[in-house]
Amino acid sequence: MSDADIQALSDIGGSSAEDPPAPITDARPVPRITIQAFCESPELVDVIDAAAADRRMARAQVKVHGGGVAAAAEFYREAATPNLIVVEAKLAMPQLEAELDRLADVTDPGTRVVVIGSINDVELYRGLIQRGVSEYLVAPVDVAGIIRTISGLFVEQQDAPIGRTIAFVGAKGGVGSSTIAHNVAWSIARGFESEVVVVDLDLAFGTAGLDYNKDPTQGIAEAVNAPERLDDNFFDRLLARCTDNLSLLAAPATLDNAYDFGEFAFEPVIEIAQTGVPTVILDVPHMWTSWVRKTLFGADEVVVTAEPDLANLRNAKNLVDLMRQERRNDAPPRLVVNKVGLAKRPEIGVNDLSQALGLEPIATFPFDGQLFGTASNNGQMIAELEPKNPNADTFDRMAASVLGRAEAKGARRSLLAPLLEQLRGKKAG
Repeated sequence: MSDADIQALSDIGGSSAEDPPAPITDARPVPRITIQAFCESPELVDVIDAAAADRRMARAQVKVHGGGVAAAAEFYREAATPNLIVVEAKLAMPQLEAELDRLADVTDPGTRVVVIGSINDVELYRGLIQRGVSEYLVAPVDVAGIIRTISGLFVEQQDAPIGRTIAFVGAKGGVGSSTIAHNVAWSIARGFESEVVVVDLDLAFGTAGLDYNKDPTQGIAEAVNAPERLDDNFFDRLLARCTDNLSLLAAPATLDNAYDFGEFAFEPVIEIAQTGVPTVILDVPHMWTSWVRKTLFGADEVVVTAEPDLANLRNAKNLVDLMRQERRNDAPPRLVVNKVGLAKRPEIGVNDLSQALGLEPIATFPFDGQLFGTASNNGQMIAELEPKNPNADTFDRMAASVLGRAEAKGARRSLLAPLLEQLRGKKAG
């Protein structure tokens, strides 16, 4: 493929005009709190607005006011105080302490205060902490710093840990995204001996039950249709146990009902899943609705599976560009190229596909209808059917990659091993 062809492919679906900031990997989603910021500079207003738009702040209610500490003290003489007050203060130490004392007189005991100032002084910091200020940040601050500070103040209060969500979605229907998601979940549960919940979000046509050889009588439909009953006990009763560390919230996979949902319909289900296990695998169907968009934007990791053809490239490019735009403080989606080498199909080279998307694949799977078809028909994972198959190692390495962990024990091959072995076999033939 020529350089001009590659450039044309890269232009499909638009492109990002600037590089995104470094991803935030050490801040958890902020709970449902109220935040009010009093800013003296337009630069801080922009930072607070950008932080409020981040997915980790989606549950928080953020409002920005003009003015600094004095404006906040005056405002709360007649208004209730929120969970967190952020104030910008361009004052010397004696004036700042006096203004904060005025603010303390009108705030509720449970309200936390973060001060953003221009003086970098240890004594000032100690004095403010002694006065009850929760944190002091030296300007200029960035979006990541604001989010980390708020997350550190409030997430620690949660009784249960919040698990990471990893959303798998296909660039087209039938590209194997669900199969890959289910095998990666199995590798996480087995290789890292870590609890995993797979949530099958394709209520009409989901295949997780078939892949794990389970036919539960209840699952995600009961959870999403009865949010008022959703608690830990009810959620646990809906799960089907697949292995010691792997549970499934199955889709009904029937057409008895129309599955029309609002933007926030699945949010309570995902939240309750996160409180119980460290990893939640979201098997997202290939469709574009408000709730699919919400789910992808809110996930900790997004994995896009594509086949090496033009339609997949176009769709993947649109997805990747949108994720980069809407998730600017997160790492870009991870790319998986599946069904490479399908007989008699004209294909885009993996390198060309990667270059057009601006992503290196974390895994490349050669087409193997016999292996994957047999595993699906048997209700088995690839590593169960053929433990020594190179694809099993690839799934193990994918599991390590999406978890941001070292490789699971026994994983030895490169991510491209299955494809390389297939090519070597062709050359030998």
